[in-house]
Amino acid sequence: MPISTRDQIVEVADDLFYSQGFDSTSFADIAAGVKISRGNFYYHFKTKDQILDAVIDLRLAKTRTMLDQWQTAGTTPEERIGCFIDILIANKSKIMAYGCPVGTLCSELSKLDHAAKSDASRIFSMFRDWLREQFVALGRAGDADELALHLLGRSQGVATMATAFRDEEFVRNEVEDMKGWVAERAAECKKS
Repeated sequence: MPISTRDQIVEVADDLFYSQGFDSTSFADIAAGVKISRGNFYYHFKTKDQILDAVIDLRLAKTRTMLDQWQTAGTTPEERIGCFIDILIANKSKIMAYGCPVGTLCSELSKLDHAAKSDASRIFSMFRDWLREQFVALGRAGDADELALHLLGRSQGVATMATAFRDEEFVRNEVEDMKGWVAERAAECKKS
């Protein structure tokens, strides 16, 4: 099934907001990326904020799909958490070039004090909630939220450093270290 013009606009805007930043991306950039006239563009979106809302909705939907896939991909909570950690490897080229798509958008919208900053942070909340569920299933109900937030924060730190230094070995080492950290949390539960 062919993708609609509106969906093409949202996909191109999503890519441009990631690679160039929301504030630096113009209507003309997006229209050129979709190869449509500005008039056709305005038929679908009147403001850049409307496009941003659609991009955030797209990212929320993609994140939900990814979390659902991880839920079935891993047979244990530790394996499922590993799926989250592995996104740093799967997306390392883009992360080294542009940072984390969620982190960079949230950071930019916060700096701009944009009304959509809380909507964008819902993506982080989805990851946090999902990770919390995994740590509960791992047997860490008492500190599941703290562990989820720690891992989410660490992954953001790795993404930031990967962008700054563009060091693939650093990313690989940090991924292995995070997996080891999760394994230690799992082992602590087995001892109890």
